[in-house]
Amino acid sequence: MEENKITLDSLEKGTDNPGFSSVGEERLYDECDGPCGESKEERRREGKGRFSSCCRKALQPASKAKRFCKAHAKVLRMVVLGLLGVAYLCYFIAACWLNFQRALALVVMTAVVVFFICWSLFKKHCGAKVMLLLSPVWKCFQKSWPWLKWLLWVALLGGLITWLALDTSRNPEQLISLAGFCFLVLFLFACSKHHGAVSWRAVFWGLGIEFLFGLLILRTTPGIQAFRWLGDQIQFFLGYTTAGSSFVFGNTLIEEVFAFQALPIVVFFSCVMSILYYLGIMQWLIVKISWLLQVSMGTTPTETLSVAGNIFVGQTEAPLLIRPYLADMTRSEIHTVMTGGFSTIAGSVMGAYISFGIDAASLIAASVMAAPCALAMSKLVYPEVEESKFKGKASIRLSSGQEQNILEAASNGAAASVGLVANIAANLIAFLAVLEFINSALRWFGEMVDIEGLSFQERAERIATFALCGFANLGSIGIMLGGLASMVPQRKGDLASVVLRALLTGCCVSMLNACLAGLLHVPTEVGDCVTFLSTTNFSSTSYTMYTCCKQLFASSVLTNGTVSFTGAWAGLAESVLCLTQCCGHYNHTSCLGTT
Repeated sequence: MEENKITLDSLEKGTDNPGFSSVGEERLYDECDGPCGESKEERRREGKGRFSSCCRKALQPASKAKRFCKAHAKVLRMVVLGLLGVAYLCYFIAACWLNFQRALALVVMTAVVVFFICWSLFKKHCGAKVMLLLSPVWKCFQKSWPWLKWLLWVALLGGLITWLALDTSRNPEQLISLAGFCFLVLFLFACSKHHGAVSWRAVFWGLGIEFLFGLLILRTTPGIQAFRWLGDQIQFFLGYTTAGSSFVFGNTLIEEVFAFQALPIVVFFSCVMSILYYLGIMQWLIVKISWLLQVSMGTTPTETLSVAGNIFVGQTEAPLLIRPYLADMTRSEIHTVMTGGFSTIAGSVMGAYISFGIDAASLIAASVMAAPCALAMSKLVYPEVEESKFKGKASIRLSSGQEQNILEAASNGAAASVGLVANIAANLIAFLAVLEFINSALRWFGEMVDIEGLSFQERAERIATFALCGFANLGSIGIMLGGLASMVPQRKGDLASVVLRALLTGCCVSMLNACLAGLLHVPTEVGDCVTFLSTTNFSSTSYTMYTCCKQLFASSVLTNGTVSFTGAWAGLAESVLCLTQCCGHYNHTSCLGTT
């Protein structure tokens, strides 16, 4: 046994251990007929090792494919996108070939997407070269700008005065709206916190953009048709609410009870907005709009983003876009954020208003026009006297939602609308009752001097639509302070010190929008009301609809609960149906015969 000992010397010289030689191992297996020294646990591990080895061999093709995809990810991505693009192009051509009118919405959406894709590619590959080529022209323009801007302002002011003189000569009542517009601007300047620090660039550019939007939307045929088309698409989209509300409440309730027709739209719209935020679509759209306002008016990115967001979301949701920056914002910027919330309505409320029968194009126009006006009037009432930390920053990163997937985003959006639905219902009951009392009082006073049908409707409908597109009321003070204070509790004092000025400014912004609508609105000539009411869809109101319904009411005679018609409506099968539809929007004694 001595000669078989393993010593340090033998290890250094490389002597092998005979117990681990192949001959010895074979002998042990022969004697025990297997690995006698191994336990069951060791044999199990060996089996698992063999199984893992087999799995690795079986998964080798998949691993190779994964490595190939990783190495050629860029090429594969381009191939997939190319195939999808070709497939969509074939689909697009087929849709336009079969029925171009039916595919008009598809054409518009495709054109918008293609434009922004091309613009992005152009900026990426050719932007620097173009800027280099245009740099001499830009330097020359900068040198000439000190005197050129005054020439431009004089030309714009002269053109505006000339246009107003010619335009109001045909409709002198428009001067009332113009006087109201000028008075409100002067009133807000008198209420300014720092008169000498007013940024007149922001004021004039904001009012100018608002005027251009109004001119495009209310006066030009392409603008009217575009916003009317957009309003129709939104109405069709909101019509899908019926699928959910009919399942929950039943067809009878949603056909006969107004609350079950309109209020579920708020839930649906809030759900859709939450999904769009989760996908990043709303953030992209808001950034584009805020860039336009920022470069023209010279406002900071943070306040501009919040006001642009108010076009689509409410007064507590829009500040969430700039939540990380609220703590470092100046008082003037906070005032602008509050003013934007007070002077606009949320997208979900807009959907509810549309369901009430209010003209969708006017609502969209009012919401878009309010954004530049809110920025301008905010800088007039509370000018910037502090040094903003965000001045000159090219971009501000938008935060995304905390949802994990699209289903959670949809659920959270629907749940968040419950309180809003209850608030809308309560305000509707109160305000419609008050409005009916005022209309009755006006009619009574008008009848004393032989003026029939005196009320807040006709031309006033569009003005009221613009004036009411805001949240400037005393109840909103609590909502605004509560929402912002929860985001930046350390700024409660600053929030409370500017909220009343912001409320006043937001209220005046809505009235400025109304004055501009009154200035630019020209009543259209009413043609054949029989043809108009027989072909319209009655989904929203308009001046023409009101006038024709009024004519229909005047032609109807109610005798013993039965309605009959005279004049152009006599003997027409559509008369009762049109009367029923008109009664859905306006009240009249003839409506008793349709119930």
